[in-house]
Amino acid sequence: MGQGSSDIGSAEASADDVVEATAQIKRTARGAVPVALAFSFIVQFCAGWLVVSRYPELSGLTLISAVAFATFAVLTPMVSLIYVVVRKKGVVQLAESIAREREMSNDAERREFETRLANAFEMARTEDEVIAASGRALNLVTGEDRVEVLLADNSQAHLEQTITSGHDPAGPGCSVDSPEGCVAARRGQTQIFEDSASLDACPHLVDRSYGQCASVCVPVSIMGRTVGVVHWSEPLPKRIDREKVNQLEVLANQLGGRMGMLRVVAETSLQASTDPLTGLMNRRAFENEVSKQRRGGNDHTIVMADLDEFKRLNDAHGHESGDRALRTFVTVLKSVIRPEDIACRYGGEEFVVAFSDCSIDEAVAACERIREGLVLASADGSVVPFTSSFGVAAWGAAATLPEVIACADRALYEAKSNGRNRAVVYSRSTHGQTMEGEQEPEMSNGSALSETS
Repeated sequence: MGQGSSDIGSAEASADDVVEATAQIKRTARGAVPVALAFSFIVQFCAGWLVVSRYPELSGLTLISAVAFATFAVLTPMVSLIYVVVRKKGVVQLAESIAREREMSNDAERREFETRLANAFEMARTEDEVIAASGRALNLVTGEDRVEVLLADNSQAHLEQTITSGHDPAGPGCSVDSPEGCVAARRGQTQIFEDSASLDACPHLVDRSYGQCASVCVPVSIMGRTVGVVHWSEPLPKRIDREKVNQLEVLANQLGGRMGMLRVVAETSLQASTDPLTGLMNRRAFENEVSKQRRGGNDHTIVMADLDEFKRLNDAHGHESGDRALRTFVTVLKSVIRPEDIACRYGGEEFVVAFSDCSIDEAVAACERIREGLVLASADGSVVPFTSSFGVAAWGAAATLPEVIACADRALYEAKSNGRNRAVVYSRSTHGQTMEGEQEPEMSNGSALSETS
């Protein structure tokens, strides 16, 4: 079923259109026949009178009456025939006119709905907002009818009920559980079932709690792949409104289009903010996320980590082993940090972690767990054994993120100088001078963790 504007000239008149047109013709033609017959009678009567006047030997008024009635008898079928022909032609023309007007009205409503829906989706910035707008649109189109939207989950293997609309909170209750199990999704076309008891009706329509029903299933596609269906179903004798089907198709098309665009934007944004090798944030995304948390009132302890003797590992075992070591470090790192903590690959073999609302001692303990995790990760021989050094700095050590990272980097340099595989806490007395107007922050001593043997 197409979405474009219909050819107005080819509109077909329905039975209801013919009935309405007939009623209008009757109202228009009311009284026309009696007036025409009366006029004919008068004309013929006058004609007869003139004949008698000219031929007085005829029986005067009797002849006039005879002529008039004879003429009446002749003209009546003629006038009736003319009326029938004109009436039939008028009914057809008026019915077509009514059909065209209805089609133009429906087309205008369809365009208005399509425009308003496009505006609603354009304002939706997330998939949840798109789904909410779709729910409002369904209420507008189907009213109290049972309707639901089923969309595939992240695995694309299962359909989940995302939206319900109408008087039944459970919706139509379609039992289909995957895109492959839905005939509309498989065919990629709208499916209309006038009666669930029909031979070729969808098997998922049987055994509904509300009994025998009519149904419409409209596929939802994202970038050419069917990922869901808009399902409308109501018990018989409910009739399927073709204009509502058109609007459901508009909804399904725009829903899939907007969801697809949002996912492309999200994927592009993720690629732009993510390090491709490790999957961690890149430096710019890290700085933006830390700034966002800072505006929300979060405090941070910054840890800079560096893989020890990484160049020698690359030279001795190849870049493949170096990449494997980087990914192993990130795996261990992710197992230690919390969801609210922010980690990024700062460059090369360097990493920075912003521990949210975390004390110096807790950050040092996290570094110790990472060191222990690296030992366990290399125990099975899947990766060349390596260690990592850490520099830890509280936010109070400086005023801005780049300055705090610089403080952590100084502590990291000391950890490297003191034998690697350890964590060192930044101290102004040891690593730098206190800036004018700043207070010395409270932090643990600048002692290093003992080297793992």
